[in-house]
Amino acid sequence: MARDEMLTISEVVEEIGVPLSTFHRWRQLRKGPKAIKLPNGSVRIRRSELDRWITTLEETA
Repeated sequence: MARDEMLTISEVVEEIGVPLSTFHRWRQLRKGPKAIKLPNGSVRIRRSELDRWITTLEETA
């Protein structure tokens, strides 16, 4: 089984095409994809979680 790619916030906002400020607001409101906060303070989002989150948006649109 392939490892689940860990994306940075910069990679995620580039992929989905939203400003960084919008993504941070979504995280604050708990409307964004689930994230992992690493011990050094960096945040990563699993590729599978981003795909799952996008799918939920398709279903509610």
